[in-house]
Amino acid sequence: MKQEHIVKAVLPGSIAGELEIEPGDRLLSINGNEIEDVFDYHFYVNDEYLTILIRKSYGEEWELEIEKDYEEDLGIEFEQGLMDEYRSCRNKCMFCFIDQMPKGMRDTLYFKDDDSRLSFLQGNYVTLTNMSDHDIDRIIRYHLEPINISFHTTNPKLRCRMLCNRFAGEALKKVDRLYDGGIRMNGQIVLCRGINDGEELEKSIQDMSRYIPYLESVSVVPVGLTKYREGLYPLEPFTKEDAKEVLGIIHKWQDRLYERKGTHFIHAGDEWYMLAEEELPKEERYDGYLQLENGVGMLRLLSDEFEESYRKLAGDDKTREVSIATGKLAYPFIRDFAVRLMEKYSNTKVHVYSIENRFFGELITVSGLITGQDLIEQLKDRPLGEKLLLPCNMFRSGEEVFLDDITLSELSEALQVRADIVKSSGQDFIEAILDSQMRR
Repeated sequence: MKQEHIVKAVLPGSIAGELEIEPGDRLLSINGNEIEDVFDYHFYVNDEYLTILIRKSYGEEWELEIEKDYEEDLGIEFEQGLMDEYRSCRNKCMFCFIDQMPKGMRDTLYFKDDDSRLSFLQGNYVTLTNMSDHDIDRIIRYHLEPINISFHTTNPKLRCRMLCNRFAGEALKKVDRLYDGGIRMNGQIVLCRGINDGEELEKSIQDMSRYIPYLESVSVVPVGLTKYREGLYPLEPFTKEDAKEVLGIIHKWQDRLYERKGTHFIHAGDEWYMLAEEELPKEERYDGYLQLENGVGMLRLLSDEFEESYRKLAGDDKTREVSIATGKLAYPFIRDFAVRLMEKYSNTKVHVYSIENRFFGELITVSGLITGQDLIEQLKDRPLGEKLLLPCNMFRSGEEVFLDDITLSELSEALQVRADIVKSSGQDFIEAILDSQMRR
């Protein structure tokens, strides 16, 4: 069915605003081309000379001629972000996190997307099983990049088994087309113990390395296992010894590929280092932090940013008392940062609390999956000081709401303390504790 591209909002001072395009208007075409979805829109709107056809909310059609800078946006937001329906995932992956969530949460948390357009726009990872030849043609023609791909394995039979989709192995051939088309890609492997680790991981890394330089990086992250796995594939958590073996494979291939191709290419999520009790790699091994959203290098970057800002501090005698809540993964780092700040600021007291994830289960250690109810339960009657600091990844993007729909204000009321959201950098962390704006 043909989609109607209805204007939701017009940015102030934009080209669209100057042309009196308004919410409720419909975009019909650009330079005579009908717009299928956001892929078409982003391609055609880049031109310096545009003729766009708009149908006003009262039915009149306007043909507008526009001269602008190349790639300058018109300033239009549409009611549907993709200018089309979202494509849901057709796979039934043995490791799917959404299948491991309890009932009764908001509907949007149960939607499984596998949409290449979200990969381009928001960095989501796609399995390629939901992409048609037409989609691949347009990605190559419009040169939309990067495309983020969930490989998990390059063994076609194993991939069919892991994704529970008989077409999952065949879908890997689409990577060849993207590579031949010069499209930049990033990859991801969710590692499952006894399934795609060991020799299978070695083979996958070797196979994927053929796509360098267009496949710029691949992350390896451990499968997330919640306590809600009844009736699902019996996956087991990785042990310390397992983590050391995984890191050994990754480090071996990093050294080999850096020598041959000048890139470390394959990267381990931070969780592997914590589980193995090994030191994080130095910054240069992360190749510019291409996989931060997958939890690769976040702790190294945070540590380095903290060190850089910490060196500039002079200290003072101001009295402060604050608290910080974080996940078990980052807790050792945050605790050490707090100790060092208290050494330099003798009248500053920082309470750092490691929050156990009772909602999803103790195997979930990242702060981004901590709920408001776990915070309230575990922080009640604890010393919190003048304010409670919470990392921004605990919240829905752009909102002050936890995964369980408890709001920041509800948390503050329940704990009787001011709660502040802290951005992700080391300098932001220091500023939030000292309640001051450091000179940048």
